[in-house]
This record gives sequence, C-alpha cells and structure tokens, in this order.
Amino acid sequence: MNLYAAVLGAIVLTLLTVSLVQLRGVKTKADYLVAGRSLPAFVLVFTLLSSWIGSGSLLGGAENAYHHGFAALWQAGGGWAGLLLIYFIAPRARKFAQFTIPDLLEARYNQAARVLGVIAVLFAYTAITSYQLTGGGDILHLVFPTLISADLGKYIIAAFVILFTAIAGMASVAYMDVVIGMLATIAMCLALPVLLHSAGGWSHVTETLPATHFQLLGDFTLLQALELFLPTCLLMLGNQSMYQKFFSAKSEKDARNAVVGWIVGTIVLETVIVALAVVGSVRFPTGEVAQHPREIIAYTALHGLPAFLGALLMGSVFAKIISTANNYLFSPATNLVNDVFVRYLSPDASNKRILIVSRLMVALLGVWALYQALHTDSVLKKTLYAYTIYSAALTPVILAAFYSRRANAAGAVSAIGAGTFVTFFWDVPFVQHHLPAVLAQRDAIFPALLASLLCLVIVSLATKPPNPEQVALFFPE
Repeated sequence: MNLYAAVLGAIVLTLLTVSLVQLRGVKTKADYLVAGRSLPAFVLVFTLLSSWIGSGSLLGGAENAYHHGFAALWQAGGGWAGLLLIYFIAPRARKFAQFTIPDLLEARYNQAARVLGVIAVLFAYTAITSYQLTGGGDILHLVFPTLISADLGKYIIAAFVILFTAIAGMASVAYMDVVIGMLATIAMCLALPVLLHSAGGWSHVTETLPATHFQLLGDFTLLQALELFLPTCLLMLGNQSMYQKFFSAKSEKDARNAVVGWIVGTIVLETVIVALAVVGSVRFPTGEVAQHPREIIAYTALHGLPAFLGALLMGSVFAKIISTANNYLFSPATNLVNDVFVRYLSPDASNKRILIVSRLMVALLGVWALYQALHTDSVLKKTLYAYTIYSAALTPVILAAFYSRRANAAGAVSAIGAGTFVTFFWDVPFVQHHLPAVLAQRDAIFPALLASLLCLVIVSLATKPPNPEQVALFFPE
C-alpha cells in the first residue's frame, strides 16, 4: 500500500511542478486562455488525448463493459467517428483563432447565441468535471480505505484540481497532459497482457463470459447502442475543450497533424480500457467491485496485478482523471471570463485583473462541480446527461457555422434553447410521468437532438438569411 501511496504522491508533486514551471510564462489573457497560441502538434496530441479519456471512459465505460462486454465500445466508437470528421474541421478552427465556442457563436450568429452557449457549456462541463471528482475520490478511498472515505476523497481531488488548473491556465493543462498521456498509455498497455494471463488466458475469458459480451451489439438493441454512440460522437464534434486546444495550436498544420495522433491514441486506449474491464470481470466476478463496477480498473490495479505494475496503473488512472477534470473545469471558467466578464462587465480590464478573475472562476466552478459530485450515484448516467446536453444544444449550431451558409442567428438561438430545455427536463419525474411509456424509457438524446435540428433548420429557413459579413468569416473565398 505504501507503494501505491508513493506513486500517487509523486504524480501530485510532478503535476504541481509542471504547473509552477508554466506559471512563469503567463503574462497575458492569451497566455492563460490559449497558451499564447504556441502549442506544437506533439503537445496537442497528448492534451487532446488526456482531456478526452477520463472518468467517462475509465469509470462509466468500464462499468458498461463489466456488465455488457465489448459492446460497451459503442460509446467509445461515437468518439472515433467524430474524430474522423474533426480531421477536416481542425485547421478551419485554428484559422478562426478565437478563445471559446461562444466567441464563435457570436461571430457567426449573435450575442444571444453567445449567452445561451455559455449556459449550455456550464451545465455540461461542470457535470463532466463532477464525475472526475467522483472517480478520484473512489481511487483515494481504495488506496486509503481506513483514512479517506469516498466523499472525503472528492473534497481532496477537488482541491488538487482547482489548484492545478488555476495556477497557469491552458499552458499548465496542456503540458501536464503530456506527462499524463505517456504514463497512461504505457501503464495500460503493459497491464492488459499481465491481467489476461492472471485470468487464465483469452480462451478462459471467452468460456466464462456470455457470448453476447463478444458480439457487435451484445445484449443491446440497435437503439440502445445508438443512444451510447450518438451523444459521444456529437460531443466530440462540438467539444469546446477540443476547439480551445485548436485555438492554442502553433499553426493550422499542427492542429491537423495532432488529430491523426489523437485518432490512433484514442482507439488504442479506449479499446484497452474496455478489455481491462472485461477481463477484470472474469478475475473479480463477485465481491465489493461487483457492487461498484465503475471501480473495476482501479480495483484490478490494487488486487489483480503485481505491485509495481498495479501502482503504475492506479497512478495513471488517477492522473487521467485529474487531467480531464482540469480540462473540463478550465473550459467553462474561460467562458465566464471571456464571454461574460470581459465581454459585458469589464471590456477594458487589465491582463492582471483578468488573470485574477480567471483563477477565481476556476475556484467557484470547482466548488459547484464538487457539489454535483457529492450528489451523483451513477457515473455512466451522469456521463450521458452531460454529453447529451452539449450534443443537442451546441454541436448542431457549431457544425452549421462551418458548413452552412443559410443557418442564421434565430435558428441557432432556438436550437440551443430547445436542446438544453429538452435534455434538462427529460428526466424530471413530473415530465416522465406524463410521457408515453415508450418514450419515458429512452434517453434524452434523440428527442433533444431532433428538437434542436428542427429549430435550426425550420427557423433559419423561415427568417431572413444571415449577414454576408458573418458568413464570410467561416467561408473565405
């Protein structure tokens, strides 16, 4: 146990050191929010990879795989499909070179779209941050079961995340991700064959588990599989954290090259995560972890691997969770600073004042995320909620900004409002009670996305075309 504690302590000290080193270069708003637009492709690959693969994959995806086998890859597969499309979006996003998604929404649509975009990002990203805190708390409780409860662990992780994120902003987040991404890739790829051997080999795994665990749909219906696939795909396509990394790239070429490495890394790591959970379900079919299957990878690291490799895997999972929390906490803080404080409250604020307010916003949003974490039971359910509210509210209007000359401000505002409204109220007991049973059993993604798309298309066509100058920003001759 001392080894596990030492590894976690070393990771915390390393991340703190990286943040403090990057702090020296933070002098302006651009330094803090987009790392001075200086990130090379190598750094972008790992920061994109680390920000995407967090508790949603390591806890929610692993929990899904523990119960359903490799069909859990439908959730990951949505991200892979989104990545293939992002390859073509990345250089265009870097050419636009703003700070946030609401910057983009105002430039292409209007101020109302900016404000609604900020609200949607706040709901979605603090929810994503919250279950990173849940995952980190679970790990601390597993390593220190008599000293740290799961809830106390959430408080501790929240303090780490707020501190690391507030110190140096995007530069801190990005360069921490390089260390974390390399550690996680090595640890997980080494752990899988060792765990597979301890579980009796591949033949024993296939003999022990139901045949559906190795089928394309598994025990899901096609509709259930799409309910996993679609929110992930659409979140990937519209992900503000991703666009913010592209805005931080040194050049359009660096942005596009980073996507290639991101695609390869994501496919490999998410497949390895699901495989670890599937093999872990054979190794630990009953007991404590069967009651909390989201902990299967961390539990396996603690009880199913040689001490050093287990500590390395536990440390990499812990670091990935902190990394994702950093990214998704920093992003909405950027919105409040850039899209509310600087845009409306203090347009002439000095760089020093902006940096102070930025760090304050990180702290306040971190406390809100902690509150949500303390009231979250299912990481998988929280994952799908966060993905859906972003996917339905923002992704359609973001993609329309780059690919539709006819989408206008009225259509975008109505689409963001409709997607957010349907997702937020879909699971309210009063609403569920009055829905037909066939709809009440479904997740919100299809009705929310349908409402958003209908508003975007119909309202845009029913109102006057957008300003040609706004369209020209996204469709240069």
